[in-house]
Amino acid sequence: MANKETGFVQNITPQSEDFSRWYTDVIKMTDLVDYSDVKGCMVIKPYGYGIWELIQHEMDARFKATGHKNAYFPLFIPESLLQKEADHVEGFAPEVAWVTHGGNEPLAERLAVRPTSETIICSMYSKWVQSYRDLPILYNQWCNVVRWEKSTRPFLRTSEFLWQEGHTAHETAEEAQAETEKMLEVYREFAYNVLAIPVITGQKSEKEKFAGAMHTYTMEAMMLDGKALQMGTSHNLGTHFSKVYDIQYLSREGQLEYVHQTSWGTSTRMIGGLIMVHGDERGLKLPPKVAPIQVIIIPVAAHKEGVLDKANALLAELRAAGIRADIDTREQSPGWKFNEWEMKGVPIRLEVGPRDIEQNQVVLVRRDNFEKNFYSMDGLADTIKELLDKVHEGMLASAMKFRDEKTTSAEDFESFKTAINGGNFVKGLWCGERECEDGIKEETGATTRCMPFGESAPESGICVHCGKPAKRVMIFAKAY
Repeated sequence: MANKETGFVQNITPQSEDFSRWYTDVIKMTDLVDYSDVKGCMVIKPYGYGIWELIQHEMDARFKATGHKNAYFPLFIPESLLQKEADHVEGFAPEVAWVTHGGNEPLAERLAVRPTSETIICSMYSKWVQSYRDLPILYNQWCNVVRWEKSTRPFLRTSEFLWQEGHTAHETAEEAQAETEKMLEVYREFAYNVLAIPVITGQKSEKEKFAGAMHTYTMEAMMLDGKALQMGTSHNLGTHFSKVYDIQYLSREGQLEYVHQTSWGTSTRMIGGLIMVHGDERGLKLPPKVAPIQVIIIPVAAHKEGVLDKANALLAELRAAGIRADIDTREQSPGWKFNEWEMKGVPIRLEVGPRDIEQNQVVLVRRDNFEKNFYSMDGLADTIKELLDKVHEGMLASAMKFRDEKTTSAEDFESFKTAINGGNFVKGLWCGERECEDGIKEETGATTRCMPFGESAPESGICVHCGKPAKRVMIFAKAY
């Protein structure tokens, strides 16, 4: 319910008071998830899962347009298979869940519950790849993974979550690098054009790269509390895994060669990201392309003759035009319904009452900026499609403005600490040393997020922390 004096939703903690609590309140109040009986595992309810289905639909179309095909690999991974790659298993060891019994019988070998699928997929690629004619392999799978997290928060970090993971194999290092960069660009374009989230793309540090990867690339988004969220990663695995799992092919020159591999992934963490990038004191604010309901129709004075009939006719018209529309005919006041659907983040509210019908018009209210205008019923579906595009553009522009205003450069460590403590992304020159990276985290809580593409350190530049010669430009931030 809305507070009459402030217009804000009661029972949702203000962002300025406690951002973390605001986030938890929003996902509960809007019925996205519920907590399960298994610690750290969430139940994604229909409204939340509807967002994931739309994300999945949009991304899957992009994967297939770039030549990738979906497959499915087992949930269980034999311990011996996982242990083959030391760096990889070390990176995931604290998070792996193990199956030790089948029914009442102890297993001869423990089975890991999939934390990621490089090992099981590599074991299959070693069987399938014989010749250069078998390459490239461009596979993706949609599945769940389990990582036994100590501290959890719905969507952001849970013991079980949903994701997609692409796994490809190529003849040459150049092809693998091109694939790694291409899929990161697919993610970036998706974030901009579907989620209305401006992301920064670049390369991870050696410390922060994926266990077993040669290079890891990332897209980082700024949340409304100034923290970073890693929204997706793309890894060039080189020949590291192919040598461990013996994935060789007969080359065009008749020589046995190891394949070059990539992997890349995103997850339901994206939903947490879009909540924390776009949400406000009233609740969710959903980008139109992933909103399960794009338009909610509210009949005003529904008891009067003709109002419900007209509202249902408009509903049918919008649905026929491919717009995800719904109608609220519950026995609640229009004001209560306005508040309810604002909280759930529906991009457009359509109001129609007796006077509107007389004047052949409706009232349309945008969720992103609460702009309210009258529109003719004639050509209404086209009008709403245009308005949905404007909502997306408005949300993207607002998120970009916020990010840019909260991104600063630092030339010395004092200004660096001030900026980090102020909840900013900080761009600074960095020496590239692990010891320095650890020192920055220990002193400020900030981590290296990415070395942004297209930016290089000047020859005379020095590290913002230790004063040694700088090698790279780095984005630093506190992060989820």
